[in-house]
Amino acid sequence: MAGKLALSQALFLGSVILALLTRINAGDIAIYWGQNGMEGTLEETCATGDYDFVNIAFLPTFGNGQTPVINLAGHCDPYTNGCTGLSSDIKSCQAKGVKVLLSIGGGAGSYYLTSSEDARQVATYLWNNFLGGTSSSRPLGDAVLDGIDFDIEGGTNLHWDDLARYLSGYSKKGKKVYLAAAPQCPFPDAWVGGALKTGLFDYVWVQFYNNAPCQYSGDINNLENAWKQWTSDIPATKIFLGLPAAPAAAGSGFIPVADLTSKVLPAIKGSSKYGGVMLWSKYYDDQTGYSKSIKSHV
Repeated sequence: MAGKLALSQALFLGSVILALLTRINAGDIAIYWGQNGMEGTLEETCATGDYDFVNIAFLPTFGNGQTPVINLAGHCDPYTNGCTGLSSDIKSCQAKGVKVLLSIGGGAGSYYLTSSEDARQVATYLWNNFLGGTSSSRPLGDAVLDGIDFDIEGGTNLHWDDLARYLSGYSKKGKKVYLAAAPQCPFPDAWVGGALKTGLFDYVWVQFYNNAPCQYSGDINNLENAWKQWTSDIPATKIFLGLPAAPAAAGSGFIPVADLTSKVLPAIKGSSKYGGVMLWSKYYDDQTGYSKSIKSHV
């Protein structure tokens, strides 16, 4: 009887240790929010418990002396200071342990940097208006965001490394400024490939979609090879698998839940740089429940 008891205790301890190890190796889920007024509020997004990072998308106009303008689609009107109410939502997210970043750039916008000095001015603007600085015209109110996400998909590939250095410099003022980026999976990325080599980026959510040479197509080899290149050549803290949350969210590259959990994640989770999964976007995730379906496997 004692032997059976000892065995059951050992099995129990084993299962507890396994559960802890599984959690230690577990990844996070990052989501983009802000480009569809039908995707719920930011506060509701964080209240789901499905996400560890939320990228507020986008600040699509900045650089070259332009007045920066945020665009949150149907959520609020920045021209009438209508987005300052998001401040309480941001604080609510942060209270739940969710990191909230501002995503700059996007697929459609007017942005590029003309010089290192231009990059410095943009960094100063971001610090004063969204991060730990002060300004009389903070678009999202007085909440202090956790960092900046570079979703650069146009303009030029110049001076993004300078912008990263200037932003990173503000971390010395107390609260760390996290830096993230969303490059395309063909390596190196055409826009921020150089900036990523600085080693200043904490999170890199690589877009493994709309890119046939390196996305999943039923055969995992192309994706796995691209993943190995990203995780071996880019000095980032964590690298994420960026995916569309629904077939309609991208032109190509959607991975069915069963394939993701049985084939793709097991092939990439062994990397010490594995960070989790990034999804585009909250609106599409609402349609499919993708994040909920994969959360226990990520």
